[in-house]
Amino acid sequence: MSVTTRVPAMTRDQFFDWAETQGARYEFDGFQPVAMTGGNLNHNRIAFNIHTALRGRLKGSGCEPFGVDAGVATTGDTVRYPDGVVTCSPANGASRLVPNPVVVFEVISPTSGHVDRIVKVREYAAVDSIRRYVIVESASVGLTMHERQAAGQRWTVTTVMADDLLPLPEIGLEVPVAELYEGVDFPPPAPEAWPPP
Repeated sequence: MSVTTRVPAMTRDQFFDWAETQGARYEFDGFQPVAMTGGNLNHNRIAFNIHTALRGRLKGSGCEPFGVDAGVATTGDTVRYPDGVVTCSPANGASRLVPNPVVVFEVISPTSGHVDRIVKVREYAAVDSIRRYVIVESASVGLTMHERQAAGQRWTVTTVMADDLLPLPEIGLEVPVAELYEGVDFPPPAPEAWPPP
């Protein structure tokens, strides 16, 4: 049986240097750049709402939220750019990576579902400091929380809906789910098709 081994096209540092010269946004899967396709306006509204909700509540706490241009190092040389990330460690403004991320948010787009729900669940689990990974739906209201108390533990998965509070005990917060969806306009549901009599 033959096994093909992928050889990295560049290192993480080479990726950072290369990405700075590009007009588009990319993540790095540890082997090569991966284009980040543009999300829709609802995706952008949700990401902005996450950052706004966290920034106001965390002011003066010692924890700081970052947005879409803040990198998170995961497995190997992989670099992800989540829609929101919180660290409670001092962060050097010139750094390209968030130190010791504690909570990570990814807003699902039509093209990112597989990566966000499967690949990144594994990658974020490999980062010892991450205690909570929140997957935020963008086509309807709903969150999937992956949480753990300590590094190396398996994720516990919980679904949070519109009328719930999003618990973030790692950073001492609770955020109403409805606040994350403020200003988001969902398309009306398609009518159910009834079989002919």
